[in-house]
Amino acid sequence: MSHTIFESRYAIGPNETKSLDTKGLRENFLIEKVFSADKIHFVYTHYDRYMAGGAMPVQGKLQLETIDELLKEPYFLSRRELGVINVGGDGTIEVDGTSYEVNHKEALYVGKGAKEVFFSSNDSGNPAKFYLNSTPAHQSYPTKRVTKAEANKIELGSLETANHRTINQMLLNKVVDTCQLQMGMTELKPGSVWNTMPSHTHDRRMEVYFYFEVPEAQAVSHFMGPIDETRHIWMQNEQAVISPPWSIHSGAGTSNYTFIWGMAGENLDYDDMDKCAITDLR
Repeated sequence: MSHTIFESRYAIGPNETKSLDTKGLRENFLIEKVFSADKIHFVYTHYDRYMAGGAMPVQGKLQLETIDELLKEPYFLSRRELGVINVGGDGTIEVDGTSYEVNHKEALYVGKGAKEVFFSSNDSGNPAKFYLNSTPAHQSYPTKRVTKAEANKIELGSLETANHRTINQMLLNKVVDTCQLQMGMTELKPGSVWNTMPSHTHDRRMEVYFYFEVPEAQAVSHFMGPIDETRHIWMQNEQAVISPPWSIHSGAGTSNYTFIWGMAGENLDYDDMDKCAITDLR
């Protein structure tokens, strides 16, 4: 029996999106369930054929399986690359017989062509939660582990504007070779709640946000849509949201929190973005 839970979602544009009610927005863009014990969850979005999900091994190893309904490949990474950031307890990822310790808030890049990938937790009482992003790949690059200390760090914002944060660029071309996948982790300081403000779009890339370390009984309002016609989606801890290339992607929480951003498209230029003034948002 397969341990993979898989869902495919088609891409829609801004004209279709503006007619959606709350339920419709959530059905198209919110990834409500990322982790389940001894399961791998994946959502395949037709925006840049991005895949986002999570693996939570508890009782034993979980294997990254190919998905016959869609990939039609002999193994998952036949024509894909994979990025992983662990948001749970310490764990191990085995790639074609080589084991990599990937502990809390550490990352692993796995290149195109890896045939066997297994996820396991070091302690079943505190299982690893491997957040997974995957994109199509045209070239094979070496598997590489990246710790939080090895990330390229950027300090932005201030407490006065409630957006003081540290951006940890982990799977970025300054740190590791990838085809198109980029991932990182942004940590908001206590007293700050806004992420990615001022807002921006980047028409050549799409993005997925995963919110975690959201305190119990707190939430994050994720803002999306064109600059002149925004919408919001209320999100809970350990949920993800798809951000199309035509959409802004900002959030405000009822507490500080941490989020992982992953992106893909036709370039690896992190600063390729069209910024908008806060006063131009509608």
